[in-house]
Amino acid sequence: MTRKILVVEDNPEIADLLSMHLKDLNCDIEIKHDGMEGLVMAQTNRYDLIILDLMLPNVDGIEICQKIRGKEDYTPILMLTAKSSELDRVLGLEVGADDYLTKPFSIRELIARVKALFRRVEAFGNSPLQSNDTTLHFENLEINREKRSVTASGKQLDLTAKEFDLLLHFAENPGRVYSRSQLLDQVWGYGHEGYEHTVNSHINRLRNKIEENPAEPNTILTVWGVGYKFNPEL
Repeated sequence: MTRKILVVEDNPEIADLLSMHLKDLNCDIEIKHDGMEGLVMAQTNRYDLIILDLMLPNVDGIEICQKIRGKEDYTPILMLTAKSSELDRVLGLEVGADDYLTKPFSIRELIARVKALFRRVEAFGNSPLQSNDTTLHFENLEINREKRSVTASGKQLDLTAKEFDLLLHFAENPGRVYSRSQLLDQVWGYGHEGYEHTVNSHINRLRNKIEENPAEPNTILTVWGVGYKFNPEL
C-alpha cells in the first residue's frame, strides 16, 4: 500500500532527508518550501499524512494547521519545530496537530512517529464499532463518526478535532478508566511526561460543551487519583 505524504519544510536539506527516508516506507512524497504553497496543496489534494514545519515563509505552520482543521479535514498532522518552548509545542497540539517533533530530531524517531500515526488511522478504520455503527447514542448525546459531529440535547456542538477524538475515544470505551498519560498515548499519539495539563484543558473544555452542569459532570467522570472515564450508565 502506497501512502501520500505532504512535507511542508522551508529547509531543503531537511525536506530532502525526510523524503529519502519516508520513501523507504513505500510513500509518495510531495515537498513544498513555502507555507502558502503548502496550504494550497493540503486543501486541494488528499494525503495520508502532512509533515508541517512550524516556522515557514508567508504562512506559518500554526495557521496552516488551523485552516486545515477548519475545513473539517482530519488528515494526520506531524508538526516540526525548531522552538523548544513548551508553549510552542502545546499550541501546535491545541490547534489540531496529532504529534510533534522538536528539531534536531533523529530519523529513527521520526519514522517511529510516522508509523504510529499510520497505525492509529488503520486501527480507527478497522474498529468494530466504526464499521457497524456510524452514530453512537447516549441519553442526551449523539456522536456521528462519519460526519465527526456531536449533538447534545439536539443541539449541534462545535468541537475541535482533538476534542472530538478525545470524546470518541471515551465513548467507544464506556466505563474504562484512563490515566492522563494513557490518553496522551492513545489520543494524541505520543507519550511525554509533564504534558498531562494538555489532557486536563481538553477535558475541561469538553465538559463545558457537553455537560448540562460542567461543575458536576455526568458524562466524563473523574476517578480521583487515577484519571477519567466515560459514564457507562448513559
